[in-house]
Amino acid sequence: MSYQSLYRRYRPRRFSDVRGQEQVVRALRNAVRDDRVGHAYLFSGPRGTGKTSTARILAKALNCEQLHDGEPDGTCESCLAIDAGTSYDVQELDAASNNGVENVRELVGRANLGSPGRTKVYILDEVHMLTAAASAALLKTLEEPPDHVVFVLATTDPHKVLPTIRSRTQHFQFNLLTADELAEHVAWVIHDAGLELDPDVIDPVVRAGAGSARDTLSALDRVAAAGGVIESGASVDDLVDAIAASDAAAALVAVAAAMESGRDARVLGEEVLARLRDVFLLRMGASTDHVPAGDLERVRAWADQLGDRATTRALESVGDALLEMRQAPDPRIPLEVAMVKLTRTGGDASIEALNDRIARLEAQVAALAAGAPPPAPSGQAPARPAPSPSAAPEPAAPSTAPAASPGAEPPPPPPPAAPRGRPADAARAELAAKRAAQAGGAKPPPRPGAAASPAPAPAPPQAPPPAPSSAASTPTPAPAPADPARSPAPDPAPSAAQAPPAGGGSLSIDRITELWADLPGVSGLTKGMFAAGSVVSVADGEVVVAVPNEVHRQKCEQKKGDVEAALSSAVGSAVSLKLVADGGASAPSGSATSGAGPGRSEPEVETFEDLGVDDVSDLPDAPDAAVGGVDALTEAFPGAEFVEGS
Repeated sequence: MSYQSLYRRYRPRRFSDVRGQEQVVRALRNAVRDDRVGHAYLFSGPRGTGKTSTARILAKALNCEQLHDGEPDGTCESCLAIDAGTSYDVQELDAASNNGVENVRELVGRANLGSPGRTKVYILDEVHMLTAAASAALLKTLEEPPDHVVFVLATTDPHKVLPTIRSRTQHFQFNLLTADELAEHVAWVIHDAGLELDPDVIDPVVRAGAGSARDTLSALDRVAAAGGVIESGASVDDLVDAIAASDAAAALVAVAAAMESGRDARVLGEEVLARLRDVFLLRMGASTDHVPAGDLERVRAWADQLGDRATTRALESVGDALLEMRQAPDPRIPLEVAMVKLTRTGGDASIEALNDRIARLEAQVAALAAGAPPPAPSGQAPARPAPSPSAAPEPAAPSTAPAASPGAEPPPPPPPAAPRGRPADAARAELAAKRAAQAGGAKPPPRPGAAASPAPAPAPPQAPPPAPSSAASTPTPAPAPADPARSPAPDPAPSAAQAPPAGGGSLSIDRITELWADLPGVSGLTKGMFAAGSVVSVADGEVVVAVPNEVHRQKCEQKKGDVEAALSSAVGSAVSLKLVADGGASAPSGSATSGAGPGRSEPEVETFEDLGVDDVSDLPDAPDAAVGGVDALTEAFPGAEFVEGS
């Protein structure tokens, strides 16, 4: 064949022709010049970086007839024979296809034979492919070869080479070439080979080479054969653009377009992974010498859009998709699923996706807030400030009612309101009336809820309520009662309707009693439990409520928090409940009023003088109750429930 591939045509012939491996070239040239060449070398590195070519140059330098400063001249008979592959001084063995123990034994057997040149060089390519038995057979000869033999081992996976072999060699590592070095080399090859190609092809060719000189020249060969037409990498760029913009539709369209153009899903995923790696390195501040100058701006734009978390998550997702492609029936599916996960983070519940969303929200809030505090989350009402305990209550407005003139008759008392007393008080009053009626021979009054009966015994007269005061601090004295001997002493404290509320503008006994009839915001069971109780007093934000008995009080204690919250929400200030059994708690000093409600005075207590006796022993015995057992308890404690015990 008259045509020779560019990577073969421009294979390095001298140490000075090797690009990007200055540290290896300098060490080998100095060793040849100073006659300090080792008996075995191990060259490792990515493909296409010059490992085998450097081994051949070393073989030429060891047998060159006109060596100059460690460099072979390339014109002597030995150098020409080595370049042509006809020299007996160089023996190349492909360990990938000759990896058995028999092949190594044959090589060891020929090592003792002489050759025309000064040094016999054995080049074993892909030495990591040797079997364990073959490697063991090579060890003795590799450690102590004949004086005229030098071994050069080449591999792309040095970690797979036995440690016993690595320890017997001088290890040199070859690295990938930078983008600038490859671009300079490609430009020189285009000029030297006389290729009529536009300079715009250099960056795509360098990108396709990915740091490998052989792959770069192979890509240049393809472009030259296509007449300067560059393979489109738009699908890869479109995919990374879609990931950066979180556009799932654009990502799927780019994958479909690549598949229609004949691209392999795995190759496409590897190219996308390579682009994302460039973005990752740029974000981390690492070296990006392998990125062509024309692509650096695009990579920087992707890095600004994605950020650290999104870039890392994209690398992991595409890498996982490449692993899943090995067993997937359709290699496109793992890649498409990965693209959707990367572009639609709203439905991804993984830790990485949530961190990415939080980072984006933080960036948006920081940009919008501009130093202002963040807004309160939606759906949360602002906290209601608690009333200050030191705040003094506002005095009541002065009364505009005219004062009663001296000597005038007091106004008639208002009609008695419906009794809203405590159940225990009502039960005792009913029982006392029943006993009085039995003592006098009259029929006892009916229980609440029973059928209508003759008129009950008249209730004892009550004192009229005090007149409204003009101010909280200077109450107006109440008019004189009709019976001074039976009337209680005037109360200097203001009444419930006139006292300033303790804890809020609407915290009064009238307001609490009104709410107690139908507690807002509590369940029906809780409302029924507390309906049996009655309000005793209201003072300093505390509401005293009496319930029928201790068992009832303990049950109400379990739901007291719900009622406190409902009352606090209704009156607009903090309210606390104090539950007492059987109405045993009296109103605290200074409270707004008693629990009897408007128009009701405190219950009267009869003395021995009122009863006409001198001692308790003179009191007559009470008559036997007309009813007993369960009926008597039912009448004594209306509203109570009887539970049968075991």
